[in-house]
Amino acid sequence: MAKIHIGTAGWSYKDWAPMFYPQKQGVDFSKLSYYSQYFNCVEINSTYYQYAHPGTALEWLKKVEKSDDFSFTVKLHQDFTHKREYVKQNIDAVRSLLNVLVRGERFGGLLIQFPYSFPFNSVTANYLMNLNDEFCGYHKFIEVRHKSWGSDEALEFCREWDLVFASIDQPQIGESLPFKLYTINGRAYIRLHGRNEEGWLNSISNFGNKQTYEAQNERYRYLYSSGEVAELAQLIKQVVDGMREVFVIFNNHPAGNAPANAFELIHYLEEKVKVNMPPQTGNYFQSLKPISKNLQAELWG
Repeated sequence: MAKIHIGTAGWSYKDWAPMFYPQKQGVDFSKLSYYSQYFNCVEINSTYYQYAHPGTALEWLKKVEKSDDFSFTVKLHQDFTHKREYVKQNIDAVRSLLNVLVRGERFGGLLIQFPYSFPFNSVTANYLMNLNDEFCGYHKFIEVRHKSWGSDEALEFCREWDLVFASIDQPQIGESLPFKLYTINGRAYIRLHGRNEEGWLNSISNFGNKQTYEAQNERYRYLYSSGEVAELAQLIKQVVDGMREVFVIFNNHPAGNAPANAFELIHYLEEKVKVNMPPQTGNYFQSLKPISKNLQAELWG
C-alpha cells in the first residue's frame, strides 16, 4: 500500500484565521507546528521566489519534530523554470537547502513547475534532461501545463528519466493539459489549483500588470464540493495498490479552503472515519461538521 501524503501549498496565510488557525495567537505560536498536527506534508512555495538559507530548513525541522511522518516538498526557484537562466551558485543554494531536509529524513521531493509556455519538444526535453542532471539524487516532480505533455512520447520520456509527472487540476483554458491521474514508476503527485475559470481568465488578462496580493491569488479561490473530493478519492483508491507514494497538494488556499478540502479528502480515503481537525474549522465549513471529531477548543499561547 502506498504512503499517502496530504497537505497544502504553503502554510503561512493570514486569511486562514479563524477558519484553520486560531484567531488569537500568542508570541510563541508556530503556524507550522500547528499545521503539522493535522497534515503529514506541506509544499514549500516560498523557495520559488527566493533562495532559502539552510538554517531556515533547520528551523522547519524543529517545528515539526513532534510529527514523525511529516515531510516537505520544495518548489524550485523560478530562475530554473520561468527565466531559465541560472549559475552554479544557484544550484548550490538549492542543493544545500535540500540536503538539510534529506539528512533530517523529511524530504519528499523537488517540485519543478514550468509555465504554460513550456511545451514538449526536443528543446524543452533537452533542457529538462540537463536540469535533471543538476539535481540528480533527489526525487523530482515536474508540473507542466501545455497539453503537448500529455502525449505518450512525453510520458515515456518522464518514465525514462524517473521524473514524476504531476497531475494538475485547473480550469481547462486554451491548450492547457487536462486533469488526469498520472503514475510514474510507482509515484504520483497531484496538485489541485481549483476550478475558478473566471478568476483564471482575469489573471491571464492582467498578466504583467501591478496587482494586489488578493488579486494575484483570486484565481485560486475555489472550494471543492464534497462530490468533487469524493471523486478524487475514488481516483486515488483505484491506483494506490502497488504504488510507493502519492502526494496530494491543495493549492486553493484563499480563505482556508485548502485545509478544509484536505480534511475532507482524508475522510474519504480513510473509509469515512471522523477526522481530527481544529474545532473552528468544523464550525466554519458546514460540509465538515459531520466528519469532524468532537474536540474541545485548543489553547495556544
